[in-house]
Amino acid sequence: MVKERLGEQKLILITTDEYGKWLNGTEWPADTHQTRDAVSAVGFLKELDDAGLAARVGKAVELIKAGNGTEVYEAETARIDKEYSARPKDEEHASGGGSTTLLTVVAVLVLAVAGAAFVVRRRRSPRHTVFSFPDAVFAADQAADEAGLRRRAAAELLALGEAVEQADGADTPGLSRALDAYDAAGRVLDAAQGLPDLVGVLALVAEGHSALQPAPGLPLCFFDPRHGTAVRRTTWRPLGRRERVDVAVCEDCGQTLRARRSPQVLAVRDRGRTVPYFEVPAERSLWAATGYGSLLSGPDDTLAARVGTGEFSRARQQSEEHDGAATD
Repeated sequence: MVKERLGEQKLILITTDEYGKWLNGTEWPADTHQTRDAVSAVGFLKELDDAGLAARVGKAVELIKAGNGTEVYEAETARIDKEYSARPKDEEHASGGGSTTLLTVVAVLVLAVAGAAFVVRRRRSPRHTVFSFPDAVFAADQAADEAGLRRRAAAELLALGEAVEQADGADTPGLSRALDAYDAAGRVLDAAQGLPDLVGVLALVAEGHSALQPAPGLPLCFFDPRHGTAVRRTTWRPLGRRERVDVAVCEDCGQTLRARRSPQVLAVRDRGRTVPYFEVPAERSLWAATGYGSLLSGPDDTLAARVGTGEFSRARQQSEEHDGAATD
């Protein structure tokens, strides 16, 4: 949307995600300056661990100008892999609902208005590219960055794998469930075709971390699992319906409901329309059927079990057949 409004054919955008936690880089018409890797590398640099938004964006611009973003990205990720492989096996994970040191490194904390877009214009020069860094351009960026979410899902899956590996089977009754969740998350990630499936990976990873805890906790927020782990369950009546459902919600969504307002929900495309994910027919979406964990029937009903029995694959097939019929 920003690109269309600016009317630029050659453009580099550095944006936050809608929650202000990630920096993403996009370049048109091609990734000539290694923009994607340059911006991603910022999240791995030790020197920027406590840096603010301006410093992070400034470093991203510096790497884009240098044109060595891929080299820096690969070097930093290799360093992190080396540090992790050198850790003592008994080193404890950080507490906090399944978050880990890896995620702390991967996540880029951006103290800014969600959706702020930072534009780097490219002056036309055949050999030497000069960049200007104008004022921030704020835009309502409703589209999720699938590439960024895929990287996040892969990182969280890796963190769960390490947590499972370090768990003591004798003291962890839920270890087998955590293993099932890890396996299911890997399969969904491999088959993921869009935002809903990638969010499903996050939900499965959360289910795995929960299984490792002495007292399993709540799933991710029903309205949008990207909000994080739910803090309570509440009853909610969908607009236009009489029945109420019991769902797990994050703090913000809980407050929004108490104020009699509509929470921000995960939106997906269905039959050419943008709708809340839970409005997709259950037979065509495992995530709509389960609310990413909120609508499961009991302790023995898990997302991992449903993936394991083929419900994810069957729903995918139903969706593809429906889309094919609609196209015809």
